[in-house]
Amino acid sequence: MKRDDLRNIAIIAHVDHGKTTLVDEMLKQGGTFRENQVVQDRVMDSNDLERERGITILAKNASTTYKGVKINIVDTPGHADFGGEVERVLKMVDGVLLLVDAAEGPMPQTRFVLEKALSQGLLVIIIINKIDKPDARLNEVVDEVLELLMDLGASDEQLDSPVIFCSGRQGTATFSPHVEGKDLEPLFETIVTYIHPPEGDETAPLGVLVSSVDYSEFVGRIAVGRISSGKLSTNMEVAVCDYHNPDVKGRAKVTAIYQYDGVKKTQVQEATVGDIVAFSGISDINIGNTVCSPNAIQPLPFVKISEPTMEMTFSVNDSPFCGKEGKFVTSRQIRDRLYKELLKDVSLHVEDTDSADSFRVLGRGEMHLSILIETMRREGYEFQVGAPKVLMKEENGKLLEPYEELVVDVPEEYMGSVMEKMGYRKGELQEMHPKGSRMELKFIIPSRGLFGYRSEFLTDTRGEGIQSAVFHSYQEYKGEIPGRKSGSLIAFETGEAVAYGIWGAQERGTMFIDPGEKVYAGMVVGSSPKGEDITVNVCKRKHLTNTRASGSDEALRLIPPDHMSLEECLEFLAEDELLEVTPKNIRIRKRILDHNLRMKAAAKNK
Repeated sequence: MKRDDLRNIAIIAHVDHGKTTLVDEMLKQGGTFRENQVVQDRVMDSNDLERERGITILAKNASTTYKGVKINIVDTPGHADFGGEVERVLKMVDGVLLLVDAAEGPMPQTRFVLEKALSQGLLVIIIINKIDKPDARLNEVVDEVLELLMDLGASDEQLDSPVIFCSGRQGTATFSPHVEGKDLEPLFETIVTYIHPPEGDETAPLGVLVSSVDYSEFVGRIAVGRISSGKLSTNMEVAVCDYHNPDVKGRAKVTAIYQYDGVKKTQVQEATVGDIVAFSGISDINIGNTVCSPNAIQPLPFVKISEPTMEMTFSVNDSPFCGKEGKFVTSRQIRDRLYKELLKDVSLHVEDTDSADSFRVLGRGEMHLSILIETMRREGYEFQVGAPKVLMKEENGKLLEPYEELVVDVPEEYMGSVMEKMGYRKGELQEMHPKGSRMELKFIIPSRGLFGYRSEFLTDTRGEGIQSAVFHSYQEYKGEIPGRKSGSLIAFETGEAVAYGIWGAQERGTMFIDPGEKVYAGMVVGSSPKGEDITVNVCKRKHLTNTRASGSDEALRLIPPDHMSLEECLEFLAEDELLEVTPKNIRIRKRILDHNLRMKAAAKNK
């Protein structure tokens, strides 16, 4: 059976190439919203963090209609740290829209997601987006995409992919870059004619591969997947099995079925082959499980998700300010929240440690773990995390570490400083390509070498450089990479920071705090360019005498402090430091807060 009234597609692209904006226009022009309905930009980025950062973190489903054909659209993340999301949702679709920026061309993460799509034999429609950019290089970018397809071993059919030129912001598409577009009709027409309709036998026993899991406080876990055979109906008895884990066995009853109508879920009584559905009623369903008929238990194959490459330790906050700002502060609450995250995020691993108060959390990269930290913080959790570390492997007696493929796009005059830093961080240059007045450099570098590099890179390139990295492979350990060059300015006593104390300390380096902020002994209040830790007293007050006017304090000139973001704090952390995370504040602190004990420990380590 062919479902000619249905098409299932995913949109894949590098971060910031305009996927979500294009989906907005597709939904608007497909009649999802009323004529006079007020619709916010990037409607698919429903989570607050996604809207603030302008990136997609979670894969989302929506649908639109064109000439009686329902088009299910899956908007996928472009950041490689969320590759686990991309890998699994591709199982639900028959084709992908590969979106490429008309100026930047294919980037490392474009390659990463495209490789996954090609390996599953999916058809590709190439979309060159942002053609209205002044620096667009349309013909060159088309050639670069075709080279990329050949490089990734695309089949003949995939190499003959149609190319469409779009402006997602203006909502126009054309087959030729020289013709001005009016609307997205060329894109819709190509999807309907080029992407194969879903096929399957609706009389066969039921088979649904669960590609993602949502969670609701009211109905528990909600499984999302595509029906590959048979029919699914409300109150139907089903069996649960798993391709990689034969021990997973169970029976349940489906209590509710939903289909995607625009950006909303609509409840239906029955769904058939090819439909992307969400359904509830199975309490312990997981990503990768197959929901099938109890009379024909046949698990569907599922790609094993790539392993994590980085770890961090999450632990209970034990600073002098612990428990004052958070709602959930105990080890049991933190542990429950971390294990709950595993239900939705397949690329995350959580392990208990010897200590009841700390947990090992393994993820895909700094961004992946920082999003988890930020989400927990907003939910009212208070905890502390250690510096990120890469996960090493041992094979045939050799120590292996993860390497990244880093692509850097910089103005030519800053190329020297980037090359110098890469050499220092054990990066090896692979390719160089001029792009007008800019240069594109490709390096293979140990993941450790990228820790703390982002802020340095922006300083070296005066904010004009673009860098993006994607996991490359595990290779032999490269030896020591020198850590951060700056030291920390550490508060000497607990109290409230005052302008006079900060004024005296700011000569030593860059401050992180404002006057009036509460600090404790052992808390990091700034960074020192000397490369060594210095203790400063930011609570020191100016003692007044009868000969000194109280108004003379107005002459103090304070340099504005550097308020670091969560990612910058994680990059800054040294081995002997922790990041205290609460709903209201982020503070860097030393593991050993007492100054004398810290000095003794440092002397012992030498």
